[in-house]
Amino acid sequence: MNYSGMPGGMWIIFGKSFKQNLIKVLGYDAKTANEITAKTKPKYKELIGSLPEFEKEDRFKMNIVNCAMLTAFLLNMPQKPSVDKATEYYRESMMTGPMKWFCKKSGKKKFTDADLRNMEFTAAFKAADRNPYSWNMEYIPYTDGSGYEARFTACGICKLMKEQGLYDLVPAMCRMDYTMSEAGGASDFVREYTLASGGPYCDCGYKKKTV
Repeated sequence: MNYSGMPGGMWIIFGKSFKQNLIKVLGYDAKTANEITAKTKPKYKELIGSLPEFEKEDRFKMNIVNCAMLTAFLLNMPQKPSVDKATEYYRESMMTGPMKWFCKKSGKKKFTDADLRNMEFTAAFKAADRNPYSWNMEYIPYTDGSGYEARFTACGICKLMKEQGLYDLVPAMCRMDYTMSEAGGASDFVREYTLASGGPYCDCGYKKKTV
């Protein structure tokens, strides 16, 4: 994957908040945070360069780019954080003002005809059949019309973080599904299983909020 474009842009947008939260969330001093960040950027570029290009129609490219950024920071920390601390660190680093705006904007489109068509297309596309760092999912509408489930049987985050010895911290990224759904304001997120915890799949359920 080429660093120029989305990966480089994501570093510009989020690199500063990832650095700040080394101090605010993980308790590193400013000097150590600077040292970690200085080592992280080339590692992030290295990880991005090791990934295949995603197909134009693949909606999950941003997911793997975000994973590469978190992974690069984790690999350069003097101590690996706990799952809880990694979860807080990732959430606080990602949920900047612009990201909250993006989630809110996306929430307004949730459950529209365009959203449902996109889910159907993504399920049929099966990107992970051709790219092991992407995702495969099933689209399962709820029979009562209350929303739908996206059921994932292949996960690029699991693959990349496992390769980097960080599989135990995959749940730090999984928890963002709840956070982003809440920020979107249109759905309640529900889940029973994750691949990272040994489940048969990752179920991402979106139930329409009731007034």
